[in-house]
Amino acid sequence: MKWHARSLRTGRYSERGRIYLVTTVTAGRAPLFADFRVARAVVQVLRRSDEAGACRTLAYVLMPDHLHWLVELVEGDLSRVAGQFKASAAAAVNRELGTAKVRRWQRGFHDRALRREDDLVDLARYVVANPIRAGLVTRVGEYPHRDAVWL
Repeated sequence: MKWHARSLRTGRYSERGRIYLVTTVTAGRAPLFADFRVARAVVQVLRRSDEAGACRTLAYVLMPDHLHWLVELVEGDLSRVAGQFKASAAAAVNRELGTAKVRRWQRGFHDRALRREDDLVDLARYVVANPIRAGLVTRVGEYPHRDAVWL
């Protein structure tokens, strides 16, 4: 497992102004975000990540056990931005659940740097439609833990 997490970082290069699709999964794929209060606490952390100025969220969907995040890197390093989000989100989850420092995310994350020719609107729609493909809802608007700047 340690090798896998390290291999995810091998060759990772952060570029300011680049847009990334980041996916991160809860520890043990626990469906933490099926709890509405917990999910909303994590969405607030995501919004605060933007306010801190290192990134700009273009779209996201918080599924019961993972997050898909379409994000533009404004400054710094993608690993640092994702790590800070995950640490703050874990603290928020633990506060909501009244637990001590319990690890809430799997180590590492998956990212894909978008190419200039990628269609951002289509990708944002793909991200927020994830709950439909998972069979959680029949329409995007029915799922509360998602947003996109274009929709």
